[in-house]
Amino acid sequence: MKQKKIVLFNKVGRDILKKELAVEPFDRITASFYVYHPIENPEVFRDQLFIDWNKLNILGRIYVATEGINAQLSVPEQNWSQFRESMNSFPFLRNVLIKKAIQDGNSFYKLTVKVRKELVAYGVPKNSYDMNKVGNHLSAEEFNQALEKPETIIVDMRNYYESEVGRFESAVIPDVEISKELLPEVKQILDGKEEEQILLYCTGGIRCEKASSYLMNHGFKNVNQLSGGIIQYVHEINKKGLKSKFIGKNFVFDDRLGERVTEDVIAKCHICGASCDTHTDCKNNACHILFIQCETCFKELDGCCSKECNRFFKLPIEEQKIRRKDPTQVVSRTFFDSRIKPKLN
Repeated sequence: MKQKKIVLFNKVGRDILKKELAVEPFDRITASFYVYHPIENPEVFRDQLFIDWNKLNILGRIYVATEGINAQLSVPEQNWSQFRESMNSFPFLRNVLIKKAIQDGNSFYKLTVKVRKELVAYGVPKNSYDMNKVGNHLSAEEFNQALEKPETIIVDMRNYYESEVGRFESAVIPDVEISKELLPEVKQILDGKEEEQILLYCTGGIRCEKASSYLMNHGFKNVNQLSGGIIQYVHEINKKGLKSKFIGKNFVFDDRLGERVTEDVIAKCHICGASCDTHTDCKNNACHILFIQCETCFKELDGCCSKECNRFFKLPIEEQKIRRKDPTQVVSRTFFDSRIKPKLN
C-alpha cells in the first residue's frame, strides 16, 4: 500500500482559516519565546515542530535557523500543558522563558514554520558578534532603576513604526527602516560612549540579544538589555505594582498589531494628524502598507492609505488582477511609498 505523504505546510485559504478561527468554541493563549542555541539540522527540526504543533492546533509564526529558534504562537487553552510537554521533549527548550501576551486576541490564523539564515535579519558578519557573550539581562525593576540615572543611554532596538506608538520616554530612536541598517546605525550613535551604561530594549528580547553581543564585540563595556523585552516588562511591573516607564502601545507582528500598555496616545493619524495610535494594513491588496489611521479617515478611505489606493480597491477584482500584472500601472504613489511593509498574516 502506498504511504500517504504528510503535508508539512498549510494549504487552506486565508479567508476560510479566519472564518474557522472566529467560531472556535475555546480560548487561545498568545505567547512567544526565543533561544539562541546551535541546531545542526534546522530542516529536520522544522518538520518535527510542524508535525507536533499542528496536531495540537497551534497557530503562529516560527523561524528556525542553525543559530536557534524564534516563535510567536497561539495555543488552544486546553492544549497548553501538551504544548509545554512538546517543548520539554527538546532538551534545549526545557528552561526557555515563554512570555504570554499582554493582551490576548486572535493573533494568528495558521501555523507557519520556516527555516531562515538568521533569526533576526541583521546581516552583520559572524565575526562581529559572539552569542556566548551578551549584555546583562535586567529585570523590570532593575531596568527602571537604571533609567533613573541621568548618564544612562537607552536605545530602542525596534523599527520606527513600532516606537511611533509606544516607547520608553527617554529612549534614542534610530532613524532606520530595515533591520540590516540598525546595528551599524546604533554603533555610530553610541560612538564615543563605550564606557557609559547602555540599555537596550525590544519587543520580546531577541533583537537585543545579538545587538548587545555586537556592541560588546565593538568595545562597549557596560551593555544591558531588558530581560524578556517589553512583554515581560509589563507582566513584571503589573505583578509588583511598579510604575510603567514605557508609555503607549507595544507593537506586535500579528493580527492584533498592538497591545495597550498605558493609556497614553503618543502617535498621530498619518492622514489628518489627529491623535491616534491604531495601525492599519492598507486594504488595497496591491499596497498593504502599514500606517496609522484614525477612525474618521478609516471610514472615509475604507481602510486604505490614500485616495489612489481607495480608487484601486473599489475596482472589480478581475480588473485589479490585470492591473497588478502590468508594471507600468501606478497603483498608489503617496508619502508612504518608502515605508516598510511588515510581513503580517
